[in-house]
Amino acid sequence: MSVYHDEIEIEDMEYDEEEEIYYYPCPCGDRFEITKEDLQNGEDVATCPSCSLIIKVIYDIDDFANEDEEVIPSKRELEKA
Repeated sequence: MSVYHDEIEIEDMEYDEEEEIYYYPCPCGDRFEITKEDLQNGEDVATCPSCSLIIKVIYDIDDFANEDEEVIPSKRELEKA
């Protein structure tokens, strides 16, 4: 069982679109970070690269699921069109 420094809502984190990483300030002066890919995979723990603290990210996985997957219509759907 992990002991979280805090639980943070995803909306309170800063998002870097270029790197696709969410950040949140850590008390040590660095930043907690978690990638968009981690969130899509159901991970909810953001780590600080400079210290041992971790936070739990509160978010709705449905907001991240299948976001990058291309929707390919089935043969049946194409025939109907």
